[in-house]
Amino acid sequence: MTIALYLARRFAKSFLVVAGSFWGILFLIDIVEEIRRFSDEGLTLVQLAVLSALNIPSTVYNILPLIVMLSAVALFIALARSSELVVIRSAGRSALRMLAAPLGVALILGLLALFVGNPLVSATSKRYESLVDHYTSGGNSTVSIGREGVWMRQSAGLGSDGKSLAQAVIHAETANGDATTLRNVTFLIFDPERGPVRRINAKKAVLEPGEWVLTDAKDWALGASTNPERDAKEVASLTLPSDLTVARIRDSFGKPSSVPIWQLPGFIASLEEAGFSARRHIMWFQMELALPVLLVAMVMVAASFTMDHARFGGTGTKVLLALAAGLGLFFLRNIAQVLGDNGQIPILLAAWAPPVIGLMLPLARLLHREDG
Repeated sequence: MTIALYLARRFAKSFLVVAGSFWGILFLIDIVEEIRRFSDEGLTLVQLAVLSALNIPSTVYNILPLIVMLSAVALFIALARSSELVVIRSAGRSALRMLAAPLGVALILGLLALFVGNPLVSATSKRYESLVDHYTSGGNSTVSIGREGVWMRQSAGLGSDGKSLAQAVIHAETANGDATTLRNVTFLIFDPERGPVRRINAKKAVLEPGEWVLTDAKDWALGASTNPERDAKEVASLTLPSDLTVARIRDSFGKPSSVPIWQLPGFIASLEEAGFSARRHIMWFQMELALPVLLVAMVMVAASFTMDHARFGGTGTKVLLALAAGLGLFFLRNIAQVLGDNGQIPILLAAWAPPVIGLMLPLARLLHREDG
């Protein structure tokens, strides 16, 4: 137990040092990028630093497997150079028993990342995207999906004062996969000075470049008529200007990582009820569940190459092989995610196969070295 606690403490310390180093380097890189990106917006250095601080957790979270792998490499190289590996082995500990403590720490880190890091990254990502949208476009276009349907907001030109932007609130019962075709849709246009000035109901609305094309529409002039129902017009086709694009709508959905892990099942159900494809979110959910296994696999990969005594030589080569194997597993996971998102392979296979492969192959190599 004393040896296990010692190894666990050494691995945790190595992880904190590597994670802190990455955090500092990425923060400096990101703040330079934010300065370049918002050079024309007149933001202060404090505002840019806040943006970087909100963006860094997501970046660090995405490369967490690599950080764990580098921490494990640093741990085993340090143990080998100090001959502690030889001492522990001479005390009767096998390689797999020695790995129990680092693997346990990696598993705990994975669970903490899943239940603490994931909600934290979700909150910071949402705040970052909100601030970026506020600084760049003023936040005029948003999309919200719920059990009651799809809600959108867009600018509708200048209001009656000629300065403030009028807003159009859009509600649809269902939509296609990219929200460019809405069914049973309502457009409610608000003037900044007079409030609601127009309402349009339509059976179908299709987003074309620069406009919505409405089919079987009924138009109420709320602001220009004393009896809107009497003066309402029913038309077979109607167009409304729009500044929305497919890319802006897709960005408004947000990344799957912006939804906390415990809210993902409900959000997925809402997407499917509204008629959207939830495949990306289901894929992300399964990958998050597999994250603790992936971190354990990264420790196994590092151990399979670097648990040799330093006197055998070739330490640099072994470190490079460990880094290459860890990067290969990391990129395999990313490729599997893309294939899973696009429906090329089943979601469960895409999410769980890379961690399991990364766990079994190093285990086979360690067993071969132990038993010949």
